Amino acid sequence: MESYPSELLLIAFVAMLAPLLTELPKGFRIPVVVLEIILGILIGPQAFNLATPDGMIGTLGELGLTFLLFMVGLEIDFDKIRGRPLSLAVGGWFLSLAVALLCMFFFSAIGLIQTPPLLAAIALSTTAVGILAPILKDRGELNTDFGKYLVAAAAVGEFGPLVIISMLLIPSHSTFVHTLFILTFVSIAFVAANIALNARPSKLIELLKKTMQSSGQLPVRICILLQILFVALAAKFGLNIVMGAFTAGIVVSLAIKGTDGELLRHKLDAIGYGFLIPIFFIVAGMKFEVSALWSAPLAPIQVMLLLLLLVLVRGVPVLLYKKELTPDEKLPFAFYSATGLPLIVIISEIGVSSGVMPPDRAAILVCAGMLSVLLFPILAVKLRGKFKLP
Repeated sequence: MESYPSELLLIAFVAMLAPLLTELPKGFRIPVVVLEIILGILIGPQAFNLATPDGMIGTLGELGLTFLLFMVGLEIDFDKIRGRPLSLAVGGWFLSLAVALLCMFFFSAIGLIQTPPLLAAIALSTTAVGILAPILKDRGELNTDFGKYLVAAAAVGEFGPLVIISMLLIPSHSTFVHTLFILTFVSIAFVAANIALNARPSKLIELLKKTMQSSGQLPVRICILLQILFVALAAKFGLNIVMGAFTAGIVVSLAIKGTDGELLRHKLDAIGYGFLIPIFFIVAGMKFEVSALWSAPLAPIQVMLLLLLLVLVRGVPVLLYKKELTPDEKLPFAFYSATGLPLIVIISEIGVSSGVMPPDRAAILVCAGMLSVLLFPILAVKLRGKFKLP
């Protein structure tokens, strides 16, 4: 326990330093999440070895991941993305998955990328909506037309792979029982969403408003309870905890519509983006296997090829946005959509733990995902340079 205070102090310092560093460049600013990952690499075992992502630090990182997906679900406004944005996002994701499967079966057949094709294809079809949401939020693009289409595409790019992982890649029970568990979880989520939309007793609303400004903070505590409840349900039903956190965020979002929910959103923002979420990105940087870049003669080529495939797979859907995006917006849209990490890490861990993916192959896949987070948002922001930062 003695090392934890000093490591926590270092991580807290890094979390404070990252947003300060984003203010230094005058002509161009690096997204804060990218800086948090870079600083995490520097203080981690692969660089200066000042802190390790184990024990309490690792637990805080996992809490940060769940809170990040909770906040992502909270940020999604279905009233804004339903209709054309959502239908294009669903069609685009299935197109991405089809392209990814073709590419991975081909490269696996010729021996250039020796990774289970299905696992790799699902990983390539993901989008890190939790990483993009803070960037779009900071740039004031979350509520623009570009932002609405991107958030819809990113949300489906996160949710689609989660469903496939939960149905096909986590066989903790028989197929029938596992399917029953998924349907049960979905049913509970729909019931909770219906209650959030329709059950609003006036006395309860008044109680929540009254305690919002007191030390009780009942609405905040209810939100955290719902998050933990859905995460626990997802884990019990053999699903990934990320799906539970994401679902909890959606349910809370439905419950706090309107101006009355703005104060609660600000409080949850403070907990998430001020504390837990930066720790997740810093810990992700600390876990980055830099040595994977030269672990084998073909490793650098494989990492670069996977990076290009990420852009190809998640960039192909821009062909569907003929009227929705201008020519200048399509390339940034592709780079943003190709940004992936959390699910790539999860898919790689599942592959290694189930014995179908060697650790060195998983490290290369994660390495490509990490580099996508470091490079693609910067390229997208640079291409969107006409939009000024707030």
